[in-house]
Amino acid sequence: MSSDFQPPPKNLSILASVGGVVTAVIAIAGFNYWSSRLSQNTQTSASPTENVETQAQKVAKLDANSVVIPGTPVTTSELTKTKTPYLAPGVGKLDSADMAAARLAWSYFQHNWNDKTGLVNSVDGFNSVTMWDQAAAIAALVSAKELNLIPAAEFEAKMSKMLQTLASLPLYKGELPNKVYNAKTLTPVNYGQLDRREEIGWSAIDLGRIALWLKIVEAKYPKMRSPVQAVWKHWQVKRLTKNGQMYGTAIVQGKEQYNQEGRLGYENYAAYGLKLWGLDVKQALDYKSNTAFVNLYGQGIPYDRRDASNSGANNYVLSEPYILDGIETGFQALPKAYADRILAAQEARYQATQELTALTEDNLDRPPYFVYSSLFVNGKPWATITDTQEQHNNLRFLSAKAAIGWHVLYNTTYTRQLFDFVQTNLNSKDGWYNGFYESLRQPNKTLTANNNGVILESLLYKQAGQPLTIWAGVR
Repeated sequence: MSSDFQPPPKNLSILASVGGVVTAVIAIAGFNYWSSRLSQNTQTSASPTENVETQAQKVAKLDANSVVIPGTPVTTSELTKTKTPYLAPGVGKLDSADMAAARLAWSYFQHNWNDKTGLVNSVDGFNSVTMWDQAAAIAALVSAKELNLIPAAEFEAKMSKMLQTLASLPLYKGELPNKVYNAKTLTPVNYGQLDRREEIGWSAIDLGRIALWLKIVEAKYPKMRSPVQAVWKHWQVKRLTKNGQMYGTAIVQGKEQYNQEGRLGYENYAAYGLKLWGLDVKQALDYKSNTAFVNLYGQGIPYDRRDASNSGANNYVLSEPYILDGIETGFQALPKAYADRILAAQEARYQATQELTALTEDNLDRPPYFVYSSLFVNGKPWATITDTQEQHNNLRFLSAKAAIGWHVLYNTTYTRQLFDFVQTNLNSKDGWYNGFYESLRQPNKTLTANNNGVILESLLYKQAGQPLTIWAGVR
């Protein structure tokens, strides 16, 4: 996922229209506001705020003491076990709870599909879309067909319209999709600025994900092969890769910046999507050269040595790239052993703190509107930060998509607890809420395409019983 500021909910769209610097100022003001609100908790019990703060302080202390560097590395024998696609235990026919979850996730797309263009709003009711979130919409549409949530004719009509639009999008400098579009008009825009045309560059990470899903559609549905090829031929991919790495662009003070993109996790996952189309991403797929390990609650998790201090980029350790890689490729981009450790660390945190933990990045329903809830980032354990490194640990949340994704991949007692918690606490009439705030003890009520799309593809994976590229016949 692009690290740029993501589009806010419709009633907060003014935030992004004033640009990154002011966004940071508003985010800080919002942080102070919500911190004040937390300290003035208005619940009716005798002293709930004191209890919440005591628990938060206790957890913060345990988190700070949980880190040991260097950590325990993954052994060669562990890595060897990841050579073949991983098949999850307990896969197969979906039960009634699974189908209810799928129907609820699909309701988001029913409310946010733009019939004229075939593009889907990234955030509920806000007509802005990124290629990452459009990939989530492709995943959702495929899942809806295969789970019999929609008839084949509706699938074909929607997919055809979507691909037709993607094959004719106005491109950044005529090369590659802009980072953001108005989902109704197809105008290239900046984040939150729906009415003013602005080309702001492309995200290699976003394009890697949509490239992977284009391959799944091409392989699975013969009628869609020609439209998919038209999308790829529309792109001018020469500058997307260089020396085996992925490159993205950004406009800073009116000038283009062209930089290597990605860190361990998303870099490898997105590179695999581009590899399927024949691009040279050998260095981006290398999961060893820049990897170190840190122990968190006794579990040695991998992280990228290239952090904000030595490279200018944040090295978030998150659940989502490992979940997507497992579900979609069978851990072909990243070792399953890495995913094992990342899930184990979150379970170990739960055992120590009694806080259910399933962390990744996502939109928020309050300032700063988008954070990366990380296991480890820039030398800090269990830190929730923005892309500009503002820390918001009070807004750490259990992610719905991460909880369900981990469960379909691993099906353990702990992941069942995560799944059940989401079922009980995060449903709305228009889709699954993004998550549940750990300290605030309330849902993060943002509704997004990516959260609901990942949930749908997770359930498709469970039904298929194998990674989706293999299920689709991608070669």
